[in-house]
Amino acid sequence: MEKVLRGNEVFGESCNWFKSVVALTLCFGAIHFNLALILFAIFFLSFSKALLLFGFLMLLMILPVDKNSLLGQKLSRFICKHVCSYFPITLHLEDAEAFHLNQPYVFCYEPHSVFPFGIFALHDNIDFMPIPNIRFLVSSAAFYIPYLRQIWTWLGFSYVTKKNLISLLVAGESCIIVPGGMRETLFMEHGCENVYLKERKGFVRIAMEMGHPLVPVFCFGQTNIYKWWKASGKLIQNLASSMKIFPLIFWGKFGSPVPFKNPLYVVVGKPIQVEKIPEPTSEQVAKVHSEFVEALQELFERHKTQAGCTNLELKIV
Repeated sequence: MEKVLRGNEVFGESCNWFKSVVALTLCFGAIHFNLALILFAIFFLSFSKALLLFGFLMLLMILPVDKNSLLGQKLSRFICKHVCSYFPITLHLEDAEAFHLNQPYVFCYEPHSVFPFGIFALHDNIDFMPIPNIRFLVSSAAFYIPYLRQIWTWLGFSYVTKKNLISLLVAGESCIIVPGGMRETLFMEHGCENVYLKERKGFVRIAMEMGHPLVPVFCFGQTNIYKWWKASGKLIQNLASSMKIFPLIFWGKFGSPVPFKNPLYVVVGKPIQVEKIPEPTSEQVAKVHSEFVEALQELFERHKTQAGCTNLELKIV
């Protein structure tokens, strides 16, 4: 089952470059916008006006966000529609009939790269996945950034914490996680896909404790939608990792946060059935983790030629 998520095929109109850039900026430009505001306040505003602006930003960091607001729903649909048509994104399901409506799934998406834009192909607003109520879990730090927390809340994104993941699964919602997380950016290489999985087993343990299937997902082409540079050296990377700071500089079109137009090919593998074990041992977790890593590797190899990445190599680090 395959569908190309282009505007003229899914939404009945060709890709609108301006709307796509607006959608991408809304989704991902808040950090740059906040930085620009802060620099503007420091260098061009009086002390009192700068304090007023900083106070307003602080207010946006703590005010509750109504995730069901009409404005939020419209913006969410707008962003999903035009982000998918921008690259464009192709979504391939290996076996749509393997998914069941009443079963929550743990979608394990790789790679993280600068930002996993391919996840928009799995969003409920696209209405292509055979199951509803899919939530994408992101770093909790994002929900303290003004504007970004409002947009991502409206998009249905949620905290990537153990407690929240369990809570969502109990509520019957499927979740998309990126097991490698932001730390995976430390292992990015040009011309190769490095997936940080060897030390990431917590998601497997949770799936086993709850008896929910794991679903391998891989996005081809995502690492190439930005140009990037990262600090080299093991000492720097270990220090950055311990401080939760990732020494990565990236840029897109004209040096902006708007990514380059590079086709993305998202492949959703078959669900891996997991036996429910309330308290799995380390050996049991390691066994299922090994099965997942193997399934992801095989998914990559099966589809890399079709995705136009015949010579691409996947490394599990």
